[in-house]
Amino acid sequence: MLEIKNVKIEDRIYELPYMPLRDVVVFPYMLIPLFVGREFSIRAIEKAYEGDKLLFVSLQRDKEIEEPKEEDLYKVGTFVQIVRFIPIEEGKVKIIVQGLRRGIIRSLKKEGGSYFVEVEPVKEELEEDLKTSALVKNIKELLDRAIYLGKQIVPEVAMMVKGIKEVDKFSDLVASLLDVDSKKAQELLETFNVRERLEKINKLLSDEVKLLEIQQEIKNQAKEQIEKEQREYFLRQQLKAIQKELGELDERKEEAQEYRKKLEALKLSPQIKEEIERQIDKLEKMHPDSAEAGVLRTYLDWVLSLPWNKRTRDRYDIKRAKKILDSEHYDLEKVKDRIIEYLAVLKLTKGKAKSSQILCFIGPPGVGKTSLGKSIAKALGRKFVRISLGGIRDEAEIRGHRRTYVGAMPGRIIQAIKQAGTKNPLIMLDEIDKLSVSFQGDPSAALLEVLDPEQNKSFMDLYINLPFDLSEILFICTGNRVDTIPRPLLDRMEVIFLSGYSEEEKLQIAKKHIIPKLTKNHGFKEGEVLFEEEALKEIIRGYTSEAGVRGLQRQISAVLRKLAVKKLEGQNPPFIVRKEDLIKLLGVPRYRQEREEEPLIGIATGLAWTEVGGEIMYVEATKMRGSGKLILTGSLGEVMKESVQASLSYIRANAERFSINPEDFKDVDVHVHIPEGAVPKDGPSAGVAIATALLSLFTQKPVRMDVAMTGEITLRGRVLPVGGLKEKILAAKRAGIYEVILPYKNKEEVLEDLPPYVREKMKLHFVKNLEEVFKIAIFL
Repeated sequence: MLEIKNVKIEDRIYELPYMPLRDVVVFPYMLIPLFVGREFSIRAIEKAYEGDKLLFVSLQRDKEIEEPKEEDLYKVGTFVQIVRFIPIEEGKVKIIVQGLRRGIIRSLKKEGGSYFVEVEPVKEELEEDLKTSALVKNIKELLDRAIYLGKQIVPEVAMMVKGIKEVDKFSDLVASLLDVDSKKAQELLETFNVRERLEKINKLLSDEVKLLEIQQEIKNQAKEQIEKEQREYFLRQQLKAIQKELGELDERKEEAQEYRKKLEALKLSPQIKEEIERQIDKLEKMHPDSAEAGVLRTYLDWVLSLPWNKRTRDRYDIKRAKKILDSEHYDLEKVKDRIIEYLAVLKLTKGKAKSSQILCFIGPPGVGKTSLGKSIAKALGRKFVRISLGGIRDEAEIRGHRRTYVGAMPGRIIQAIKQAGTKNPLIMLDEIDKLSVSFQGDPSAALLEVLDPEQNKSFMDLYINLPFDLSEILFICTGNRVDTIPRPLLDRMEVIFLSGYSEEEKLQIAKKHIIPKLTKNHGFKEGEVLFEEEALKEIIRGYTSEAGVRGLQRQISAVLRKLAVKKLEGQNPPFIVRKEDLIKLLGVPRYRQEREEEPLIGIATGLAWTEVGGEIMYVEATKMRGSGKLILTGSLGEVMKESVQASLSYIRANAERFSINPEDFKDVDVHVHIPEGAVPKDGPSAGVAIATALLSLFTQKPVRMDVAMTGEITLRGRVLPVGGLKEKILAAKRAGIYEVILPYKNKEEVLEDLPPYVREKMKLHFVKNLEEVFKIAIFL
């Protein structure tokens, strides 16, 4: 054991003998042996011995240089004290030094065959806070982990380092234990901020631990593999000897026998049974540990776990079905009636009706398409399985993969049947309008066989490779729009459209369904939370903008979470949610329908249908001096561009009738813009609004802003029917517009689809031509 009496390095300039080091960095507090052979270094040691054994050392940039100059040396080094001097052979010595403190070389000179330096001690920056403490703790844990993984550190040294309380001393001693090259060590020596040094040490030690873990893993794998192979060999030899001595059945025969028992219990058709039997025979002849045997076992497990003959008994109780639909869905009377009719046909045909086998619910998000499917399954007493088709672009997702591929498995349809556990579940194909096509095939083409009652009796999944009868499955599809569903697929479905909800409908849904369900889910008892009607209306108007009720459900949940906190803080229920409380509970209203109040020239209010319901849409037109060009902006599609051209042509052709000078069209450019330019827009239904804006522009007569309109136009000025009218009328109502111009040919459809409480509040004009539109909308 060495007895070391440290010399304290004060904050002043020192002139000391200097020894450059080739490839080692000495840190403060570090005790290290150095082998010295260069003559000027030995003389520096001798000079140090003449005084208090102090020496300054630093790393040289290139270890190959025998006599380095000042530019070849790192400026930052370490004050060291020589603890022991041991001559080992002629011209070479060994010294043991201890690092004392960092220093920076201010000047270097060579005198009497040795180097001397003027050196200034470094003042280190130390911030002792929680982050520093956390870094120290983490480094200690990493050090333990490294030692556990085989890092060569003397146990006493490790214990001593971990016991050090001074953070700067701890960082330098850990740095001295790192397995890093001299450049990285020098970087640590030059880091004067202790926390930054700890962060670097933490990173380097973490990397070292990761490397040790990988090395350990490689060693363990090699060792385990050898041990496993030896063990398996001896076990197989012993097993063979025991089986031979006792005369027991071979393991493969037992496994095959188990599979045959399962096969007998299924009562399959002779052809399918024969094919499965052939696969079992094949497995019996294989080595149990071969890769192919594992693939075959997985295949047999899949085939024998399918419900080939297991089915649930259908319940065709029409009254019960009505009760379930009414209890779980508000309004939607036409849709419910259609579902009841569908169930009635199934009852009369004992589930064998093929003409209307597949229903497809089309409507905006959040209007209850998926929940309707669940209600039908509940009414029939069938198992319900949902398959999400959104984004699927691989045909194998439907048909399955061939067993020759690694990781092959059945397609979604067979997986759903296994999940249901019956042969006749209700399978909901969700988001069927969002199927994709790629180089891997067209999933919609694979669905043609699945959804065709004439073909799906013997559906062949590529993995199972046996015909499976899908004809007893009740398929229901859902989507947001029809135009993206491939026509051959659409021909196999009966489409039922679900419109968005009006404000009144949302109010009733919230009262009867959402609030009772959510209050229970948030831990409140009945009567502990009460929503005033005005508060619910404000949530619908100011905090949601949607056709469905998902956003409404989220906002009510947000209110209930705030109330749950109040309850836990000691406030006693009942909690009454009023309109004036909403800003505190939900913040400032996000949605406010901004609409123009005063009549304006060159602007008309159109109506648009989107996947998430109806929207109002302003059409703006202006003119300027030019050469008769038509400028169109606002991300308009081809059909909408043609509507603008048709509108302008109609007005030019009938200019005299509207008291417009034909010469006005020659020297002006007309610019038509539809705001929200980042949103693509298309379709012919904006024709009426475009024509109204353009006529207002050229006659300089203002358009009423309290009237919205929709309809396709022809060059003769006829107004043609369009779709999505219920959503469009509800959008106008949400925006505070209670007068709407609609095509005459849509009259019967609108009067039938629109709820009475909406019709009563709206003034609907059904027009046959543009002149009727202009009389209503423009102050001529």
